[in-house]
Amino acid sequence: MILTATQLKALRQRNDEELRRGDYVKLGYPADTIQDLLHTIEAIKSEKKKWKKVAQERGEMLGRISETIDKYNANRVKND
Repeated sequence: MILTATQLKALRQRNDEELRRGDYVKLGYPADTIQDLLHTIEAIKSEKKKWKKVAQERGEMLGRISETIDKYNANRVKND
């Protein structure tokens, strides 16, 4: 199941309320477990952003390398 940003925000607020209540236990997952999952989601988001940036930089570098190789090959053909 994929949650939207609004659903995550609502889940976080509801979970924070349960954590403030203390030891009162409801049926379902413990609030601490949900809090850990929410932290995991945030960590994954930041990792995704980091790897997206790395991929963009890699693509730019591969483009530069390709241009350099093309220029080298063009000069080589001229000189031969």
